[in-house]
Amino acid sequence: MTTQKEDLPAFMKRRGFVYPSSEIYGGLAGTWEFGHIGKLMKDNLNKVWKNFFLNLDDNFYEIEGSLIMPEDVFKASGHLDNFDDPLAECFKCGTTERADKIIEEKLNQREESATNEELLKILQDNNINCPKCKNKFEKVTSFNQMFPLTYGPKGGQTVYLRPETAQTPYLNFKLQHELLRKKLPMGLATIGRAFRNEISPKNSLIRCREFEQAELQIFFNPKNINDEKISDTANFSDIKNEKLIVMLQNKRDTPTKEMSPKELEKYGLPKFYIYYMTKVQDYILNVLKIPKEKFRLYELNDKEKAFYNKNHFDMEFFSEELNDWIEIGGVHYRTDHDLEGHEKVSKTKLTVLDEETKERFIPHVLELSFGHWRSFYILLEQHLQYDKKRENNILKLPKKLAPIKVSIFPLISKKEFQATAREIHNDLIENDIISSFDKSGSIGKRYARADEIGTPYCITVDHDSLESGVVTVRDRDTTEQVKIHKDKIVGTIRDLINNKIKFSSLR
Repeated sequence: MTTQKEDLPAFMKRRGFVYPSSEIYGGLAGTWEFGHIGKLMKDNLNKVWKNFFLNLDDNFYEIEGSLIMPEDVFKASGHLDNFDDPLAECFKCGTTERADKIIEEKLNQREESATNEELLKILQDNNINCPKCKNKFEKVTSFNQMFPLTYGPKGGQTVYLRPETAQTPYLNFKLQHELLRKKLPMGLATIGRAFRNEISPKNSLIRCREFEQAELQIFFNPKNINDEKISDTANFSDIKNEKLIVMLQNKRDTPTKEMSPKELEKYGLPKFYIYYMTKVQDYILNVLKIPKEKFRLYELNDKEKAFYNKNHFDMEFFSEELNDWIEIGGVHYRTDHDLEGHEKVSKTKLTVLDEETKERFIPHVLELSFGHWRSFYILLEQHLQYDKKRENNILKLPKKLAPIKVSIFPLISKKEFQATAREIHNDLIENDIISSFDKSGSIGKRYARADEIGTPYCITVDHDSLESGVVTVRDRDTTEQVKIHKDKIVGTIRDLINNKIKFSSLR
């Protein structure tokens, strides 16, 4: 019997969310498999993300591109020259670690801006040694994270797996701008795989070599960056009453503070940037249901942020499992770096025409970037709770993110009970409501299984169901139960999931 909240990686594997890839061959570091429950939840996370961000503007669309790209793409983007991490090496046993991250883990201090020489000195001065053989690290060098591939039967062309999804919208910008009637702002979103040869992948889905990102690249005219009007449907005044939870680069010795959009504007951030910072925070707090005290927008300084970013705030979540703040995404004002680089290397004009001034310019880019697997991880960490009364883990996910929305239980194994339960189950499935059918074990055990994987509602078919068509619906979070006629199940469950009604109103 479970007596406390389970270790998260163990729980994810036991319940079919996530487990190591190629496990029967000993596993492959930094790669993961999503089981039957995890895949359903990840698909729901994709839907929720798209529903939120693509509806911020009429001119925001999702596209999908290749995972493999030619070498020139990454010459233009700067990845071949600058996409490096500091590699700490142990010459005795061959162990490698990412120098800045092992320092952060051991000393609880960030050193993203330190040089390789400075990192080595910190390691040695603080006796941060090889975790395997305890020997001193003797060297820190720059390690490029790109994954090259042999392409074609004779390997004549150098190509790479994409290290970020962002390049897909940049390569598609010219055509999509024409297809979308040459209108700005224009948003191109991509959800998909990216690949980075991480020095030391660890902490489950937090640091991987293969992972998934959800990104929205917003192309806009830089002359409009401080306009009151954000787009045809949005204005800066729409967010005037919001408070953003921020840690500014020059205030790291003080707690996070809540700042209004006007205060951030006085600080020096442009209106366009602040508007979308607010939307990102809204998504984290109100859609993923992450508590305010576990979230912050952390500003990077000039040494820490990418050289092309004019403004850079990371979204961070405080993980109790890891006892640390972890980056889950970022809001990046990338200026014209990306399109200008691709124009130069590809020899393709990527300028657009300003209809008012008749001047041509290269659009600037605001990037909203999410580590999608990290979002998946923090959802499980935040919403998995141990209920002492039920003596069981309860996964209290937001209902739209729950892998399975309803579990159907025939009270006993007689054919007529199972037939009615199957009828309800099939009706829900036909109406695009993911349902499961469970006839094994006591009702209590079936409730416990459903609670553990986050199923919001359970429906029991009993004698009343056969006589009068009434079934019992149970709420995951409160364990309250109500009687509903089976003909009303589909509409009621849909309204509950979409928060149009409360369970208490059904009594």
